[in-house]
Amino acid sequence: MTLDGPRQEPNQPATALVVLLHGYGADGADLISLAEAWHSVLPGVAFVAPDAPEPLPAAGFGGRQWFPLTLRDPNELWHGVNYAAPVLNRFLDRELERYQLSPNRLALVGFSQGTMMALHVGLRRNEQVAAIVGFSGLLAGPEHLASEIKSRPPVQLIHGEIDDLIPVEALHFTREALAAARVPVEWHVRPGLGHGIDPVGLQLAGDFLAQALGPRGR
Repeated sequence: MTLDGPRQEPNQPATALVVLLHGYGADGADLISLAEAWHSVLPGVAFVAPDAPEPLPAAGFGGRQWFPLTLRDPNELWHGVNYAAPVLNRFLDRELERYQLSPNRLALVGFSQGTMMALHVGLRRNEQVAAIVGFSGLLAGPEHLASEIKSRPPVQLIHGEIDDLIPVEALHFTREALAAARVPVEWHVRPGLGHGIDPVGLQLAGDFLAQALGPRGR
């Protein structure tokens, strides 16, 4: 299986790549607009928002999933990220080759289920990525991280204070697990925000990515 999705390319050879990983029930078109929001602080950066590999199981709903969610199995998230990781890793390798970029010029940005994928894959790649940003998500299987982590890129977590889909407590157990594994992590709780991304969170993430990627060329 080969992933693909909407892109925003710079008007020059790309100096870095940001991969945007959407949430459950959405698709790449749901996040590619972030590229426009960050264009001014990330000039020369290519953005791609791959569609997750599977359609939702219920016919007629549209949207896609990185892995199924039934909420019946307490280990479902852990099994799910492991199930979807190989296809995402192949996509990342192919995209780095496409743009002729080294792994330290790659940043992963996830929302909700996409954050689960970004954290799982990004911390287990042999060569360290530049940064991981996670909106409204969590680390699946935190008890496995210490034995499996391969790199420690800087991580930024942003979560709505009144998120009723993935409660804000998920941010706190995620940041604690990352800190215990010696991953540099910064975090922000957005007052009054539910399961979404607000303008302040967008700015925080854009500044974080600009610092991680910087104008260092290829």
